[in-house]
Amino acid sequence: MMKWKKYWTDYLTGIAIAVPVVLAAAVDSNYGAVSAKEYEEVREAERMYPRAAPVDSVCPLIDFAVDSLCCIADPQRSLDAFLGELETLLSGKDTVVNVVHLGDSHVQAGFYSGQVMRLLQDAFGNAGRGWISPLKLAKVNEPKDYYITSTIRDWEIGRCIQKDPPCPLGPGAMGIRTLSDRVDFSIRISPVSGAGYAFRQVVLYRDSEAAPMLPVHGDTLPFDICWGSEDEAPGVVTDTFRLSEETDEMQLLAAPREDPADRTARKSANCYYGFSLTNGRPGILYHAVGQNGAMFVNYSRPEYVRRLALLKPSLIIVTLGTNEASVPESRFSAERFVEQMDRFVRTVKDCMPGTAILITTPAESFRRVRRQQHEQNRNIPKVAAAIRDYAGSNGIACFDLYGATGGVNSCRHWEKANLLGRDRVHYSVDGYCEQGKLLYRALIRLKLNQQNGETDGGD
Repeated sequence: MMKWKKYWTDYLTGIAIAVPVVLAAAVDSNYGAVSAKEYEEVREAERMYPRAAPVDSVCPLIDFAVDSLCCIADPQRSLDAFLGELETLLSGKDTVVNVVHLGDSHVQAGFYSGQVMRLLQDAFGNAGRGWISPLKLAKVNEPKDYYITSTIRDWEIGRCIQKDPPCPLGPGAMGIRTLSDRVDFSIRISPVSGAGYAFRQVVLYRDSEAAPMLPVHGDTLPFDICWGSEDEAPGVVTDTFRLSEETDEMQLLAAPREDPADRTARKSANCYYGFSLTNGRPGILYHAVGQNGAMFVNYSRPEYVRRLALLKPSLIIVTLGTNEASVPESRFSAERFVEQMDRFVRTVKDCMPGTAILITTPAESFRRVRRQQHEQNRNIPKVAAAIRDYAGSNGIACFDLYGATGGVNSCRHWEKANLLGRDRVHYSVDGYCEQGKLLYRALIRLKLNQQNGETDGGD
């Protein structure tokens, strides 16, 4: 690694003038709408240790939830090490526990994973916003609590759901690349749905051939910069920017290459993957990684999982299965689904042997059969059963969201409660928040069971 250097914002002002800052307008969100003032008031309390032990007090509002099934089956106690790390946070240890929530469109939107993130951080400490992907620059939907913008418009986009992605993929299962050598990014935390996620450190993940970045800030805050000189994983370099105080926005500009010939030869390799935002405090760092249309097979490439391992997760929560279940009933093969799930699990265990895995079953939904015509998705129960059976046979922890929300015909309860989205495959913001509460409650119950010496793991 390059030795740490000081770069003051007045040094960079001349560069900043040439590149306009593009910031998105603030958008309110129904989830996590907490004022910045409220978070300021609890910051000092977050530093008071030890923390109070969490209690099973989060009550979902859906009346069709099956409370007895709101638990995690973990008979092999595969999550004990993770639960032990949570205990170190409660005891006051100055540490960060990384969680990755990997999934499909249910995760990409950020409502489901965002609810779990907020609740876990309320209980065990908020270490920052964690992973953020430039999803809108890739022309897809993005969580509402942050904005990543750029003046560059000609991005080439690679995503894990593509058979042959046109550019490499980073930890967020995507990458964006441009021919321009005048790359800029603006990062901003939403003042409403992003309250509490001001940051003191930004880690940029980029291709090893991409131009490193320099931060520009509007005040006199100094930055410590460490440009990665060696790959953290094959083809990936991280640049770290540390601030003297917290901020909710930052602009980054590509560092100019000294040799014009070198710039011309390498500008096509300006590929960037995303950022991790932290605040320097102990607690949970929750990295949500979701891609619309994703399936187990899309996350199973070893080269991708090695890059995901850069986030150093103690736990990976996996929310997949809906897209595998979207085919006609006659074409769904439970055996093939299990083979794909097993390939993913084995790859994760090979690349991250110390990381625990928690697989969730999908809640029931509908399936589109014709325009404006939907039917109950009869493959969802098969997917849920396959996940439960595989997890039980292979010592993998499982949260049965399908069962916890009523199982067969529960999609009609979701619809009646106005908790489904317009396409009747996805859920409303409130629907995802209810699912997040259930997952959090199951995790807390597992923690309390371990604390009380119960060993059945909810099985």
